Amino acid sequence: MGLGTMTWGRDTDEHEARDQLTAFVDAGGTLVDTAAGYADGDSESLLGTLLRDGVDRDDLVIATKGGISRRSGFRVVDTSRRTLLAELDQSLQRLGTSHVDLWQVHTWSYGTELDETLGALDTAVASGRTRYVGVSNYAGWQTARAATWQLAWPGRAPIVSTQVEYSLIERGVEREVVPAARELGLGLLPWSPLGRGVLTGKYRTGTPADSRAAAAHYAAFIERVLTPETERIVAAVCTAADGLGLAPLEVALAWVRDRPGVVAPIVGARTAAQLRGSLQAESITLPDEIRAALDEVSRPASGYPERSEDQHRDEEQR
Repeated sequence: MGLGTMTWGRDTDEHEARDQLTAFVDAGGTLVDTAAGYADGDSESLLGTLLRDGVDRDDLVIATKGGISRRSGFRVVDTSRRTLLAELDQSLQRLGTSHVDLWQVHTWSYGTELDETLGALDTAVASGRTRYVGVSNYAGWQTARAATWQLAWPGRAPIVSTQVEYSLIERGVEREVVPAARELGLGLLPWSPLGRGVLTGKYRTGTPADSRAAAAHYAAFIERVLTPETERIVAAVCTAADGLGLAPLEVALAWVRDRPGVVAPIVGARTAAQLRGSLQAESITLPDEIRAALDEVSRPASGYPERSEDQHRDEEQR
């Protein structure tokens, strides 16, 4: 699993971040994911502080993203070469490192020609500022277009990963993003694998005072997934957890971790204790019948052309 740092520098202070990173590294974790747009860069700055204070840079795989900022007070998407490379230089300065291991375009933009965006990735790899490049929050056709473009021209930096929201309550990526990624060799990095925290079961009886849904800047982010359909899925997860003697979050994380194409779910936590609970899922393998039941209760709707493709694949297998 990877360690997410979206709340670092805003809701997670230096002391708590240090405890989380220590717990993560002690458990054998390596991938730490951040972004220039997280807490207006403060997430990267906090991670950089911890790196300077004793965490060995070589023990970590550091991933960050560029293309989204909120410094103006509003969400701004800019994936132009000028902005992306400037943001990368700022990220490296905040992190206190000469390079990151994975640099990702945070989201698709219609405001910049794709070749210009991808050219910035090529420059970042050629200059040594990053070892690998990826995308995030791209639709299926966007993922395929970007990855194919990079493979079509010799010397361009291949897209190696895509980071998307993926959990038992958000399986929409299975329709087109997952097939595109698997066909083109991209690793899947699921963000919010616990369904924005809903799959822990903590919202079944209300909104805990210390939860993200109770914070003004996260309330809408959580509330939009608190639906009757979600309640049904959470109930199934809790039932499975009770039967297995596990926590609901362990069941939910084990499920997404073992989905085809998934490399590492990105888990965030409010406290180090919560993070340790999530990391327990690494040692869990769900029984086939439990996995099948969760697949069925959370199965996303499909239609043309995905359903046609599924039928064609079934016919070929028969």
